Amino acid sequence: MHENLSSLAIYSDHEVKALSHSIDAIGAMRKMFASLAKGTALQPPQQQIGLANGGDFINYLGVLNEEQVYGVKTSPYIPTQNKPIVTAWTMLMSSKSGQPIMLTDAGYLTIQRTAATTALAVEHLAKKDAKRLAIIGTGPIALAHLKYARSLREWERISIFSPNLGAMDDASRQEIERMDERVQLCELQSKALAKADVILLCTSSAKPVVDLGLLGNSALITSISTNAPRAHEVSPSDLKKMDVYCDYRKTTPDAAGEMIIARETSQWDASLLAGDLSELVVGKAKLPDYSRNVFFRSVGLGLEDVAIAMELYSLHLQRLPSEA
Repeated sequence: MHENLSSLAIYSDHEVKALSHSIDAIGAMRKMFASLAKGTALQPPQQQIGLANGGDFINYLGVLNEEQVYGVKTSPYIPTQNKPIVTAWTMLMSSKSGQPIMLTDAGYLTIQRTAATTALAVEHLAKKDAKRLAIIGTGPIALAHLKYARSLREWERISIFSPNLGAMDDASRQEIERMDERVQLCELQSKALAKADVILLCTSSAKPVVDLGLLGNSALITSISTNAPRAHEVSPSDLKKMDVYCDYRKTTPDAAGEMIIARETSQWDASLLAGDLSELVVGKAKLPDYSRNVFFRSVGLGLEDVAIAMELYSLHLQRLPSEA
């Protein structure tokens, strides 16, 4: 830990994006989940607190003991007469000096750590010979998922579907297609999902977006969902039909909408989890045999925010003038 900083490092969204090519998001998530498995990282539950204006804010907390850092990402939801205001900022604190070391806009970093976490799950859970990747969604998070997932297997086809495709202009469609020559934009969801080995759900939907009964073969389905109350991209009743994994078994079942609903209706219980990312990274979780579909659910952890912010902070230190 650098103990002689004369001022707090502050990064805007523009500055974060300018350095993004140097941020190893998947590497940061892999290291963090390994630390979580070893017990040298701590993940407290999220804090959701209401505001007087009908909005709320969520605090995502995390502790990295080996790095002597703890942090919090705070993200408010502020209703207005028009579009609600949603921001996110992460602050890192030195657990050695008790001083803040960095404050950064977390919008872009959140997208990257979300996609990198999913990619880490695909790396461990997808069939080794998986050939067909499907992505549901065309927003920034979906495209970040494409960026990280495209090199994880020898994909023969990458199919992308979104209800918004019909309204997308040619320039936007071409921008997506240029990301990888294997990309096919599909006007029908059924075409995108046909014989898919891996399906990445990257939507802001608060209700199921895919009917697993229509899949022609067993697949890995990943879900991030949105922050709407009890949001879920798969039906709660489908959990009992799948091998279910998550980012962190101690916190995810109390935050993921489909898991909450399935538990309340006695359709599924967290004791049925096959494993989480911390267990997968260190080889302690049993891998699926694909006798049925596999589901990976990520809700976003404070530790993910702290870990990727630490990547940015390490770059910040490298850019500081050498001390005499």
